[in-house]
Amino acid sequence: MTPAAPRVRAAVVQMTSGDDVAANREAAERLVRRAAGTGAALIVLPEKWNLLHDARRTLAAAEDLDGPTLAGIRALAAELGVAIHAGSVTERIPGDRRRTFNTTVLVGPDGRDLAVYRKIHLFDVAVGGRTYRESDFSAPGDALGCADVAGLRLGLTICYDLRFPELYRALVDRGATALAVPAAFTAATGKDHWEPLLRARAIENQCFVLAAGQFGEHADGTRSHGRSMIVDPWGVVTAQVPDGEGVACADLDLAAQARIRATLPALDHRRPGGYGS
Repeated sequence: MTPAAPRVRAAVVQMTSGDDVAANREAAERLVRRAAGTGAALIVLPEKWNLLHDARRTLAAAEDLDGPTLAGIRALAAELGVAIHAGSVTERIPGDRRRTFNTTVLVGPDGRDLAVYRKIHLFDVAVGGRTYRESDFSAPGDALGCADVAGLRLGLTICYDLRFPELYRALVDRGATALAVPAAFTAATGKDHWEPLLRARAIENQCFVLAAGQFGEHADGTRSHGRSMIVDPWGVVTAQVPDGEGVACADLDLAAQARIRATLPALDHRRPGGYGS
């Protein structure tokens, strides 16, 4: 009897987070439990899932990485025996009252941290008639995040990072086979850019992409695109959350990924010396 090809079930969670931290935590736990009930071994939450609001409220609600929000995720991961990519949360910077980090933590099924990543690219843009200045209240990170989890090597990114393919290639150079993209992608840009960028990152890096987004209108008046999805290494969307709160699950076929990388070995065909500076 031929053994089954190796597969990993993963899930992405979509939320409409607001300014009530307790309510946001409750919603996240409910959706993580729903995803775990489908057999998912890895569950990805969206960006700023525990609080999505303006700069003043965000600064006031910032926590240390051993604070109650992530402590709850660690306990939930250990209880359910699943890995949880904790989207992103606002991390307090000791001694800095003006800025925070936008930080993601990957938690293993034993409740222990596997990797921490602080968002490198800050969202300072004017789109949809609104100006966003993430750098006014956030500091950029300066290190990549990548870790082994659930049979994958997962590269960590956050939202606006999606527009910088060099970051994703650097993660692949560190062995990434899957890429996490927790986001609160704006409705104005998401309708045209979200899916094409996710599929491009999957195709060019021959990786699974796990994109968990915020959806709808938030307490600060901003609107997020949603359409959280899982994309395979060929660029096919294999699961997607419709508008509203929800979960999407897919089985990641690792044998198919290996075949893609072997028969279309674009990653091996790169010639960095020919690209100049």
